[in-house]
Amino acid sequence: MDTDLIDPRDPPERQNAKLRTIVTTLMRRLEQSADTPVAAYDLFQRSVTLEQEVRLRTRELERALDLLNESNTRLSQARAEAETARTNLANAIETVQEGFAMFDAEDRMVLCNSRFGKHMRDIHHLFEPGLHFEEYVRLVANSPYLSLPEGETPERWAAYRMARHRDDRAVFNARMAGSRWLQVSEQRTPDGGTVVLQTDITDMIRLEREERERLLDDQARLVKATLEHLDQGVCIFDEQNRLVGWNRRAGELLNITATRFRLGTPFATLYDLIRGRARFSGRVGPDDVEAWARQGARAAPLSFEMELGRMRTLTVFSQRLPDGGFVMSFSDVSAERAAVKAISEVNETLENRVAARTLELEDALGEAERANASKSRFVAAASHDLLQPLSAAKLYIGALESEIATPALRERLTKAGNALVSVERILEALLDISKLDAGLAALDVSTIHLDDMLSQLEDEIRPVAQHNGLDLRVVPTDAVVRSDHTYLRRILQNLAWNAIRYTETGKVLIGVRRRRGLVRIQVCDSGPGIPEDQHEKVFAEFHRLNASASPSDGMGLGLAIVERACRLLQHPLHLRSIVGKGTCFSLDVPLGTALPRQVAPAASIARGAPLDHHIAVLIENDADVRAALAIALEAWGLDVLPCAGLAEAQALLQEIDIGPDVIIADYQLDDGALGTGAIQALRDAHGPVPACVISAERNADIAVLCAGMGVTLLRKPIDTDALRASLETALGV
Repeated sequence: MDTDLIDPRDPPERQNAKLRTIVTTLMRRLEQSADTPVAAYDLFQRSVTLEQEVRLRTRELERALDLLNESNTRLSQARAEAETARTNLANAIETVQEGFAMFDAEDRMVLCNSRFGKHMRDIHHLFEPGLHFEEYVRLVANSPYLSLPEGETPERWAAYRMARHRDDRAVFNARMAGSRWLQVSEQRTPDGGTVVLQTDITDMIRLEREERERLLDDQARLVKATLEHLDQGVCIFDEQNRLVGWNRRAGELLNITATRFRLGTPFATLYDLIRGRARFSGRVGPDDVEAWARQGARAAPLSFEMELGRMRTLTVFSQRLPDGGFVMSFSDVSAERAAVKAISEVNETLENRVAARTLELEDALGEAERANASKSRFVAAASHDLLQPLSAAKLYIGALESEIATPALRERLTKAGNALVSVERILEALLDISKLDAGLAALDVSTIHLDDMLSQLEDEIRPVAQHNGLDLRVVPTDAVVRSDHTYLRRILQNLAWNAIRYTETGKVLIGVRRRRGLVRIQVCDSGPGIPEDQHEKVFAEFHRLNASASPSDGMGLGLAIVERACRLLQHPLHLRSIVGKGTCFSLDVPLGTALPRQVAPAASIARGAPLDHHIAVLIENDADVRAALAIALEAWGLDVLPCAGLAEAQALLQEIDIGPDVIIADYQLDDGALGTGAIQALRDAHGPVPACVISAERNADIAVLCAGMGVTLLRKPIDTDALRASLETALGV
């Protein structure tokens, strides 16, 4: 059977109608063509088949109709249930005490209860399903029942409300007409809709305000009680400069009766009561205070003083408050100002007394300085005068040494020479101290090869160290420093002699360490050490740790000279000592630039060579020294012409009509004449005669002058060995 004649998508009724039409048509054709048996039979078969199909389709149609009727029944039940649920929901939200509204995902109102928007009578009837949320906001914003804040417009409030609507959750308060308040809460639903709740919180706000006012009243009473207990006077003004708070102390300090202090009293009224009686001090005047009060919140704090009457001084401090008002505090500083005045008067009296005392001290200081200078000059002069006979004594002893052969007498002569050496060291120390204290020490800073100075020092002290059984170690060095040769040598001499003098057993070490731009020279020993409480005292004059030391060991001036000389040269001096283990002195000397070392030519003739047949002119104004020098020179084989001055020497040489082979002259002669001048005069007459200057002065200028003239300089007391060596070199014997 061709089933294309039936469309399965047609309803059962239409399909049955089509089948009946087909059956009817086929039966009619069958009847019309009964004369053809085969065709009739075929038609009959078709009709039977179609009838079966019709019956099948009819049963399916009946089943479909049953299902449809069942579905319609269920739909009716669902609609009834939905209507019941909707009614129940409406009843439920109607029983809610808050205003309730629901909007769908397209911001259309779905439902609301009768309490929603009931405070807005003008638009309450417009809140119905289908109302758009934006229209709802516009209606609320323009309703006279919405109390907007001062300065707020409906448009700005609506914009703010729509901005909050975009949040997933929003809660805010809205003030309504009649002093009522609503709390509006919005909450998004899972399908994108919105639920709005309006809760009347008027009673809650009222209770909160009452509690706040109660707290403010309690706070005001507390503030009032606090103000009354303050020793300062306090006045508080609001933003319109009206009095809103004060304490009793303010009236007492300002001499204003209590009846004048009333709430709301303008600042100008109170200020007029005191400005006529007050005297302002400093840069703030009466008009400045009024101008400050008118400036408002932008005014900076103001502080000033004013006097009320003759005995009262008040310090006033004014500062703005956050609400635009200001507070003024008044402090009574009369006692402090009276004390300051009294102290000022006492200070003035003290200043006068201090000035008078200062003048007295200045006179005393001047007298002390003059006395000190006189002392220094006296010591220098005394040292110079003592060096003269000391030189003579040493010369006499030197002359006797070559003439006395008896061992006992020679031993006594040696002891006498040692005693003179001790006296010489003491005089040299006194002379150094006097120059350093008087500020007369002259410096000649030059480049010094430390190795040369340390080698000479080693030659000087090694015999004594060996005699005392000490191990002396001087570490070689190639360091070059910048310092004064004379004072640096004297510093190292004193430190080395101190180390040997106070070390009984062990060793003495002299070495050099390089540091940043400096050379640290160290003199260390294994002696008894110096207690820490004596570190400062050892540099004082005449202070010796070993009180039993004999005068021949010194007078305690060595370290005093070291400390003053280091301070003069600006060479930092350090002391490190451990009692029972030893002491180490060190000084820092700046590095110098290495220069080519000048090697002295070796002497061609041994020390002690005869000086016979050489004429020596001796110019010395001191008769004893002149006689002693003449004896010593004649003992060496020289023909000596002793003279007291230049005139005598010139006359004697002219008389014998001969030129001198060598000239020996004292630096200081009579009548202010100088030995260098005498040497130059004789050289002008007799040519470049070798010469030697003997001086008790330690002035560096003398050394420079002698070096410039090519003259040997020897210091008093005269060292006979050094004098003979210089004569041998000068005469070339």
